[in-house]
Parts: sequence; structure tokens; C-alpha cells
Amino acid sequence: MLTRLKVSGFKNFLDLDVFFGPFTCVAGINGVGKSNLFDVVRFLSALADRSLVDAAQSVRAEGKRATAVESLFFRAGSQTVSEMSFEAEMIVPRQAVDDLGQTAKASITFLRYGLKLARRKDAASSHLGPLEIVKEELSHINLGEAHKHLPFPHRASPWRRSVVRGSRRTPFFISTEGEGKNRIIKLHQDLGGGGRPRSISAHSLPRTVLSAATAAENPTALVARREMQSWRLLQLEPSNLREPDDFRAPTSLATNGSHLVATLAHLAKVGHSNTKHPQVPEQTYAQVANRLAELIEDVRDIWVDADEKREILTLMVSSREGTAHAARALSDGTLRFLALAVLEIDPRAEGLLCLEEPENGIHPARIPAMLRLLQEIPTDVNDAVDDDNPLKQVIVNTHSPAVVSQVPDSSLLVAEPLEVLLQGKSAQSVVFRCLSDTWRAQGQGENGIVSRGQLMDYLNPIQRPRPGERPHRVADREDLQLLLPCT
Repeated sequence: MLTRLKVSGFKNFLDLDVFFGPFTCVAGINGVGKSNLFDVVRFLSALADRSLVDAAQSVRAEGKRATAVESLFFRAGSQTVSEMSFEAEMIVPRQAVDDLGQTAKASITFLRYGLKLARRKDAASSHLGPLEIVKEELSHINLGEAHKHLPFPHRASPWRRSVVRGSRRTPFFISTEGEGKNRIIKLHQDLGGGGRPRSISAHSLPRTVLSAATAAENPTALVARREMQSWRLLQLEPSNLREPDDFRAPTSLATNGSHLVATLAHLAKVGHSNTKHPQVPEQTYAQVANRLAELIEDVRDIWVDADEKREILTLMVSSREGTAHAARALSDGTLRFLALAVLEIDPRAEGLLCLEEPENGIHPARIPAMLRLLQEIPTDVNDAVDDDNPLKQVIVNTHSPAVVSQVPDSSLLVAEPLEVLLQGKSAQSVVFRCLSDTWRAQGQGENGIVSRGQLMDYLNPIQRPRPGERPHRVADREDLQLLLPCT
């Protein structure tokens, strides 16, 4: 669970510092930088798994060409910063499994990961690529300080005590010493004993030290790596959601929407809650059908049809009248909603889920149903985390007035352009502002609070026509004026 993120020098972020709760909604105009926040999440997740170059190329690019590393750095005109830095505070699971199948148990579960990258000066003659690591650190947050780093409302007992656990005597799991080509990144003994740390030359590293962590060498670093790898940007493509699955298909929903049918079939088979309250398949299907009925009233049943001869799984839906048809006939928005309903009941879908414009394809009258679903996917911060309440988190972005007006006020961040100076030249950055009198406003000055005027674009999006104009808009009809909130 990502609880705080600091970014500087990446795309249009300069000194960004934002806290996250279980559910966060980021609103802003087109092109302001909402999606860049997801690019940070994707980049950090990739850095925990791939080389520096591969991680950079995985970031969303302009157009269809691969991302140029140069474009990831903050720039003003022709001037570009030489470094980018990231700091992520996160709650990690108690244990994870490494690439060799070994189980790692974290010595403490509230961690802070910091990384500073720079353009490599000798990139033209180096086989290591255009990026180098200036600094990498993994440290812990003391349990006694945890409440200060978790400002969103939650119950200390049982929720916080179930997720913030363990102890650590020495500060670092990963640290950096020295400068220039003499920089050394140290991987410390996990339990802080007398063992000597392993030292690695930062200048020659093609990837982060965290990305190579194993259960044997540093269990806590491995768990942190797995947590960051679980941060996902969902891009649920209707074409993938419509596809049937064969009997041997993966049983986890892919970020692009593939394997929806196999995932639901698996959850129905295992009872989706393999702990206190096991369920028969009919109960699992009924739970998903009831959730879908909040979006489409004419839904009675959902099930997976297994064609034994062809070894094909097909998702089926029946109406109230009993008419059955394949779910691939559903609309794009309905299929995305269905996929989220399956993720809601999947205890394996832990970590951070990012979703762009969840209102796409949803009728305005049904947007509240989508928002309810999105807010019920994350962990319940009033109950202990277990298999029935996994550590999930959701961040969405939007520019929809219907979404902004109906999300909880404490969940909203408004992205606004901010003019800054870089080496004497003007550049556009972005700032994330919150509403006053919410937990996000604690410690924020006036610059951190969104103005009422900015909110009016969302709360009253109908603009008056210009003097002398008679566009004959729907909103201008006299028989509708009394029904509109304000025009």
C-alpha cells in the first residue's frame, strides 16, 4: 500500500509530495499531468523488476514510439534537469516468495524507499545505458511514528496493528555512500546483526539493488520489491474482456483485461474466500451478479459455461426473464465494471490498482454504482487485514463533473498547472490540491487547498452563453431551466 509519494525531476513533477489513503481520486483538466502520476507508479514498479533502460521504456510515451529517456526528465524549453528523485512510503505484506520459490518474511512492514537517477555522462561510450543510480535507500518507519505517517482516518486497532508490524534496530536495509564513480550501494543484513553488508558499485549497476533482492539475502527488501511489483495500472480493453478462455488459461485478471472468464471460474471453484467462510460456486456467481445489477437492472444470473469438448470457458449472463447470452455482448463500460467486480472479490489482487477515467462508457445515472464499487475494492481500514480484507488500494483519475461531485471530499485531489522557474526559464509544473477541512488539509498552507472557483468547473459545468449568442443548447431550453442546479 503506497501511503506517500515524493517526486522531483520526473516529467512535469517538481517537488511533488502527496499522501494516499485507501481510495484517491485525482481530477484535472486535459494535459495537466494526471496521467503522469500513474507513469511514476508504473516506472517505480518496473524499476523493482527490470533494468533501468527497460523500466524507462515501459513508461507511457507520446505517440506510438518508445519512450526516449530524455523525455522523462523535467524540462523548460531546451533546459532539462539532470536528475530525478523518488521517495515512496509503503506498507508491505508480512511475507512474499522470491523467484526461486523461497519464502521471505519482512522484519518490519512500514518502509521508505528512495531512489535518485541521473543521466549518465558517458552514455555514448557505455554499454550500461543512459541512466545511472545516484542514490538508493530502503529504510523503515518506526512503529511509534507510524500514526504520523498515516494521516487518513483508520482504526489503530485492529487495522493499523494488523499491517504495521515488526521491529528493526539499524536504520537501513539498503544505503548509499560516496560520490561520483566511488559511490557504493550497500545491501545490509536484514536482522541488523554482525554480518557485513554487501557493497556494489553504483556506477556500474544496470538495475536497482532492490530489483535483485532475494529471500535468502534480504527478506525485507524482497517483500518491498514484491509490493512495488504489485502496483498496477489497469487498462481494461473490451476486446480482451470479451475473449473466452481455454481450460489452461491463467486464473488472474491481467492488467489489459485478459482472462476475466478464467479468473471468475477459479474464484467460484475455490470459493474466493479460502478462509472463514468458504462458498459454493453459486454464491460467488450471485455476488458478482448482484454487483452487476447495480449497473444494469436487467441481470439475474452470471455463470461460467465450460465446454468440455472444446475446452473453452465462456462467461454467461441471464436477464430477469431468463434469457441467456454470452457476456461478450455487453457494452464496453459494463465489461469494465464486471472486471472490477471480479477484482473486488479476488483476495490475490493485493496492492495498488490505478485506473484512468473509470466513468468511460458508464451512463451518468450509473456513475454512483461505479464509485461505490471502486470505494469497496480497497482494504477496510476499520477491520484487521486478512484473506477476507486484503491490503488493496485504488487510485483513479478523472475530469468528469459527475465523478468529482460524488466522490468523498477527503478522497479528492485536484491537479492544477503551476508556473515555476528552472534555471531562469519559465516552465509548467503541476500541484495537487485538496479540499479544506479534510485529513489531507492537515499541515497544508493556502497553496495546498483548492479554491472554490476551481471546483465550480466540476460542480456547475454548464456555462452561460456569450452575450448575443443563441446556440439553442439543450441547457438553454426554458422548460429545463428550473430543473438545473444553477445556470
